[in-house]
Amino acid sequence: MKVEKLVEIIGSDFFTGVPDSQLKALCDYLMATYGIDPKHHIIAANEGNCAALAAGYHLATGKFPVVYMQNSGEGNIINPVASLLSDKVCAVPVIFIVGWRGEPGTHDEPQHIYQGEVTVKLLEDMDIKPFIIGKGTTDGEAEGAMEGFRHILAAGKDVAFVVRKGALTDAPKVAYKNSNTMSREEIIKHIIRASGEDPIVSTTGKASRELFEARAANGQSHKYDFLTVGSMGHSSSIALGVAINKPGQRIWCIDGDGAVLMHMGSMAVIGANAPHNLIHVVINNGAHETVGGMPTVAGKIDLVAIAKACGYPDAVCVDNFEDLDRELEAAKSRRGLSLIEVKCSIGARENLGRPTATALENKEGFMGYLMTL
Repeated sequence: MKVEKLVEIIGSDFFTGVPDSQLKALCDYLMATYGIDPKHHIIAANEGNCAALAAGYHLATGKFPVVYMQNSGEGNIINPVASLLSDKVCAVPVIFIVGWRGEPGTHDEPQHIYQGEVTVKLLEDMDIKPFIIGKGTTDGEAEGAMEGFRHILAAGKDVAFVVRKGALTDAPKVAYKNSNTMSREEIIKHIIRASGEDPIVSTTGKASRELFEARAANGQSHKYDFLTVGSMGHSSSIALGVAINKPGQRIWCIDGDGAVLMHMGSMAVIGANAPHNLIHVVINNGAHETVGGMPTVAGKIDLVAIAKACGYPDAVCVDNFEDLDRELEAAKSRRGLSLIEVKCSIGARENLGRPTATALENKEGFMGYLMTL
């Protein structure tokens, strides 16, 4: 169905969410209609953040807010749904729009398979009434579902439209870009050269895909890298766990701005523990680029100042390859926790592939390599 029609049927004037490729039509529609406007549209740090924003909107207006997200974000909303939104607590009515990655019977990446299996069950377990929108869903069917939802919402309960792949169409074209000149793929190649045979933990999305392809192009083993293909926002904590338990080995983390924002508390934990052998590289393009390019707030904040406030003894920002190479070498030479923020352009090769090894094979190869160090 046309995305504009779904928005019309829902009838809300406030949307908050974390972008998802399955919901790109909705995300592009909201960006074209509202941009980033705190009265109507906020792209939040994580889905729990969205649920709380939605609660604040309802408290102030008495109206129904909309939270959009990939189904992977269901884990992040369980706490606010159960302990805040629930009709057994504060009875805050929210309309969720959930992109259904890994739907049973459809091909998808391994990190989405189990999440896809439990997507609807999790909603039902949270007492969120679902309605599934597919390519064949008519406007009348969606209108009927929304009419039923209004009675549920009026009782202080939550509802969800679960969106299958390709179900939303006719989005306006929106171009996402910034003024940075360094490509992420080239940045990762420079990190590979600097890191040598040191282990790398990389964040979810295109960064890990580019790291995998760069190793293949170099004829290098993939054993050096743990590709965090899911679990957005947690790669730095994985790297911390490795660094603490391999104190004699330098560990690198390739992170992204959206991932850092999603669970920024991990930076405080890293800074407080201050592992001397961890180099945290944050590639910042100010965008959720892997799922379409919608903006993050990372272009408006000072990550270096945040890192230093969290206890990182060394933190710098670079925007060119000469400075990047110098700071990578400086981080290697010092004995102490380091953060390097790298300003990055938006975009990737259209023919960028995906890892050919399974997540389990990647884990076992990485663990095997760590055991030799």
